[in-house]
Amino acid sequence: MGPVARDSLTSLVYNNLRQALMEGRFWPGHRFKIRDLAATMNVSETPIREALMQLVRGRALEMQAGRSIMVAHMTAKQYIELRTVRLFLEGLAAEHATTRISEAEIDKMEATHRELISAEKENRWSDAVRANWQFHRGLYDRSGLPEVLAILDDIWMRNGPLLNFHYPHAPPTYPNEHQHLSVLKNLRQRRPDKVRESIQADMMEGGQNLVRLLEKHGGTRFMTPEAAIDEDVEIEATQTRAAPPARAARAKSKRR
Repeated sequence: MGPVARDSLTSLVYNNLRQALMEGRFWPGHRFKIRDLAATMNVSETPIREALMQLVRGRALEMQAGRSIMVAHMTAKQYIELRTVRLFLEGLAAEHATTRISEAEIDKMEATHRELISAEKENRWSDAVRANWQFHRGLYDRSGLPEVLAILDDIWMRNGPLLNFHYPHAPPTYPNEHQHLSVLKNLRQRRPDKVRESIQADMMEGGQNLVRLLEKHGGTRFMTPEAAIDEDVEIEATQTRAAPPARAARAKSKRR
């Protein structure tokens, strides 16, 4: 085999960074240092720079004065607008997946949910964010709707970093059982309409503390992991510091 083409390296870097963003491995405002990222991913600076610019065009990253590139910030208004799109598209994907997903895949989703709950109890915030993404993506992957998934990936690429502010500042809460349990129950009963409703309820109920926090501070641009805790927000903080921004995944990361 010949040498890997530059555009292939750019795609590799882009896909790894995209995955890391969707999984919430970076916080809003995280600044990328091209030289350090190139060393971490064992590639030259050119594909790093090209991949970052693709992500800037996708609005997952933003460029500041002096050509500094960081993870994009988000306001409550932006989050709610994107959530409105997600409510429809994720509900659609969940509904279509209900009759296509296997029992073994549902079992895997159930195990992922248990990991989410365990991570929350053990204050492993980044693991909780990642497990939540894996739960949802594991379902939508079975929808048979690749165009819908492509749109959702673009949204999750912007949404993933924000979800770090769930912990410990604005943990998902539910008036009754966790909506993931409703999703699993309705999947096993093969009830597409109920799976759609459960996914949508998960977004609305589980995200209300996060919306309150964003509205309180005016968006992530005015928040830091330490400063975001606010006693006026009607939730109970369980920890005084959040985990620091994660480093970029290596090109062959074992964490998915």
